[in-house]
Amino acid sequence: MNKLLVRTLVLTVLMLQSSVTLAEDFVWQGFVAQGLIRADDSNYINNSGKTSAALTELGLNGRYSVAADWHLAGQVVYLDGGNRYPQGMRLDYLFLDWAFYNTETWQANVYFGRFKNQHWLYSGTRDVPFTRPSIILPQSVYFDGFRDIAVGTDGLALQARNSGNYGDVTLNWSFGTIPISQQQSRQLLGYDTQGNTSLSRDHKLSVYWQPAFSRFSYGAILLDSAFDYQPGEAELISAADFTVQRVMLNLRYQAENWEFAAELLQERVKTNGFFFPQFERQQLGQGGYMLAQYHYSTQLRLYAMLDYMVLDKNDRRGRMLEQQSGGTIPGWFGYQHAVAAGGSIDINRQWRLQAETHWNKGAGRLAPVLQPDTLTNKSEYWQVFAIQLMYRF
Repeated sequence: MNKLLVRTLVLTVLMLQSSVTLAEDFVWQGFVAQGLIRADDSNYINNSGKTSAALTELGLNGRYSVAADWHLAGQVVYLDGGNRYPQGMRLDYLFLDWAFYNTETWQANVYFGRFKNQHWLYSGTRDVPFTRPSIILPQSVYFDGFRDIAVGTDGLALQARNSGNYGDVTLNWSFGTIPISQQQSRQLLGYDTQGNTSLSRDHKLSVYWQPAFSRFSYGAILLDSAFDYQPGEAELISAADFTVQRVMLNLRYQAENWEFAAELLQERVKTNGFFFPQFERQQLGQGGYMLAQYHYSTQLRLYAMLDYMVLDKNDRRGRMLEQQSGGTIPGWFGYQHAVAAGGSIDINRQWRLQAETHWNKGAGRLAPVLQPDTLTNKSEYWQVFAIQLMYRF
């Protein structure tokens, strides 16, 4: 069925390109990306560690001007990322944008529907291969297992921008929820789980400031989310509540040929239930990354990245995790650190070739998180190599 969906999407794109005359109030574009990826000694892509073609991304997005201050935007994609996230079609976003206030110094918009996450540095651009800084984003902040939960939210969002003597200030606020499929639930909680996971609330607030005449910009983000798990009839697992609260700081520096970005986070995860009704656990994790990009020319770009995360700041080497599990979960499941390097070349305006490699230590960001796959992930050290060819139209 997935092959049929891909063929249908490609056929639709070709038909649109060849037969549709677009009106001035409707703008659309799309992308196709295919690559090869290999993740040795881990279940990041597959359980075999062999080279895979599970690096497929197809998308079609558009924006329609309903009226002068009203716009409708949406994007549908097909993804195949192996074990990174569920394979298949999904609606990333579909929202109504109302620009309800606009002056020389102020602009304010309200978004209704499934709107995009604009709070993190790359959360608003991670869904399109051409706009990501790398094929695989730093997992400390942009965990692949939460990709569909983090890209879009069903609800209400507000964005307000001000440009004045002190620079540009942007305020983002959003509240809502998003459906979680059973396949995605299993990737997060455990492959043997049979119940249903739901997101009862997702509340975000962020502020960005770029001083006047400065190449630096700064941001601060707050997140508060709550999840519920209802087990299947035959499961021995108990009902559970999960609370995720995150505080983030970031900065970005942009020059003519250089770009530097960094995001730091502290994340509180509270679990009630799941393993048994009286189970309670609270962890305060930490993480962040530094990403440097160098534009050697208008076509060639090089980049390098350092990524760091621990599930519990009081157990940075996972020793308590291993002790509490009776030795069944190795300590390296309590953290994940990575060094990555890569580059991209623009063959022309529509085609790009990108390649990168990641050296990883630890398995704290390998799915599933709550019940780790210790049978497949037997090594503390593992490497990822990816190459992807992209086309946009």
